[in-house]
Amino acid sequence: MQISSQFSSINIPSEQAKLYGLDDRHLVSIGQFLLEQRTATAFLQLQCAASVAGFDVQICSAYRPFDRQLSIWNAKATGQRPLLDQDSNPVEFTSLTPQQLIDTILIWSALPGASRHHWGTDFDIYDANNISKQALQLITAEYTADGPCAHLHKWLISHAADFGFYFPYQPDLSGVSPEPWHMSYFPVANELLEQFSADEFAKVLSAAEISLKSPLIERLTELVNHYVFFVAPSPA
Repeated sequence: MQISSQFSSINIPSEQAKLYGLDDRHLVSIGQFLLEQRTATAFLQLQCAASVAGFDVQICSAYRPFDRQLSIWNAKATGQRPLLDQDSNPVEFTSLTPQQLIDTILIWSALPGASRHHWGTDFDIYDANNISKQALQLITAEYTADGPCAHLHKWLISHAADFGFYFPYQPDLSGVSPEPWHMSYFPVANELLEQFSADEFAKVLSAAEISLKSPLIERLTELVNHYVFFVAPSPA
């Protein structure tokens, strides 16, 4: 797989620049996905090393623009997409108060503007030697015990940092639920996390057509601290 020199046509408004830490000039194509340039180069190196070890590391989700995250949020907030609890069991939409609905969505989906996928440094992976993208569910059981991506996950725990990657969402170390499929290129992601501005985030969120806006704004400081800044420490 090669990095494409053709940049995407995604335009990030200037008022959101601090929110994302990058614009489309920093994104390159790897197949159908977009990544930040240094992240893309490091990923190809990781992919090659994993191949030698017997794994076929493929991306199933990478850069995600604000509007895409907004559509996911609004669909879940209005009952158009299913809600899951910590154990991936269905939650009845109509039984939740607005605050409970916010907390339930945030178990598995980030607030628009607060997703690390916006940065181009983070992506979700799987072992294509053992499971197809179509069959993939992105649930913990696929990456633990005898799951189809379990051996890849163990290999990555030992070797990912050699290429600048790690798992930011780990048990008891992050506000977001553990995601053994979510990898982050920490040499760039750490810088972008430091640049993240809660004030800019509040402005963007206030201007967005987002469901549950009022209760979100009321809790924004708490949510940013828990879901943006509370992540597992990187190796460097």
